[in-house]
Amino acid sequence: MTKVIVGLSGGVDSAVAAYLLKKQGYEVVGAFMRNWDALVNNDIMGNPTYGDICPQEIDYNDAKKVAKKLGIPLLRIDFVKEYWDHVFTYFLKEYQEGRTPNPDVLCNKYIKFDAFLKFAYQNGADYIATGHYAKKVDGKLCKAFDKNKDQSYFLSLINQEQIDATLFPLGDIEKPEVRKIAAELGLEIANKKDSTGICFIGERDFRKFLKNYIPARPGKIIEVPNMLEVGKHEGVMYYTIGQRKGLGIGGIANHKQGSYYVCGKDIEKSILYVTQEDESNYLYHDNVIVKDVNYLGKRFNGKKQCCAKFRYRQPDQRVEIEFIDDTTIKVHCLEKVRAITEGQICVFYDGEILLGGGTISKVW
Repeated sequence: MTKVIVGLSGGVDSAVAAYLLKKQGYEVVGAFMRNWDALVNNDIMGNPTYGDICPQEIDYNDAKKVAKKLGIPLLRIDFVKEYWDHVFTYFLKEYQEGRTPNPDVLCNKYIKFDAFLKFAYQNGADYIATGHYAKKVDGKLCKAFDKNKDQSYFLSLINQEQIDATLFPLGDIEKPEVRKIAAELGLEIANKKDSTGICFIGERDFRKFLKNYIPARPGKIIEVPNMLEVGKHEGVMYYTIGQRKGLGIGGIANHKQGSYYVCGKDIEKSILYVTQEDESNYLYHDNVIVKDVNYLGKRFNGKKQCCAKFRYRQPDQRVEIEFIDDTTIKVHCLEKVRAITEGQICVFYDGEILLGGGTISKVW
């Protein structure tokens, strides 16, 4: 019998994925991945505690209940060191340099489809499986049927070998159907809230969390194009291009009323640039350099037209791409795109097919 080890997160998606695989005749084993030492970090860094049990342990207990209900074994794996070394340190470095990284994409690359896959092979698995909304068609990774939940964006940095080794049972199912199946099975987590945001931050205040690791560097908030000081900030790394809320600007005498948005950052001088000008002057761009590209399939010569997403849930943007070296792609947007952010992941598609992705390093 073909053996599949499923990453059971304690959520409804991975639970139903495990059920569907068992129903299809696979030998299914669950595995809970512990990637962040929440209790230790709470104690050392002074972050708020979560009562008698942290959210990660709640998820583990939910995974145990799911495994028992489905009649499958559950393993527990500790990837805390791997996560710290490959995901969290990169996350901090990028923020220190004023960029906005996506740790969930890196977690898939280094943890869920690398360290976990190796663990699964060591435990006799033929495949791994996850609760991601994505699917394979003729060996190619594609968008899920449920476009509202499609998570192929987050899988853009995994390679073909990892794709071949993975099953995606939820590829052709919509989320309401997943919850319905869970309810029919009598799973307690049928209506459990989907996890959002960055896993190691959880419900905590993002800025306060970062301050535990990156010292605040206060500085001036400068309005452009007038180059007038309109406020103070705690550190430019805490802000994102296009951000409107949480700027703390208001009540400026003899000044035009209205909202500001972040239009630039100077890490070296610790200056945050804001403006009330038309967004098209500062936030819309049509040229992008994408580095460290993971390109699936045969590399092409010359220029190629396809679509791209510069952030999750963004509609597909029509682009023209060309390699400028083995791992770097220049992207020209056929129409200007708002708030393309350095450090985020750019993902390429040919219709439904995922072509790959890389890190946005320059925008103009």
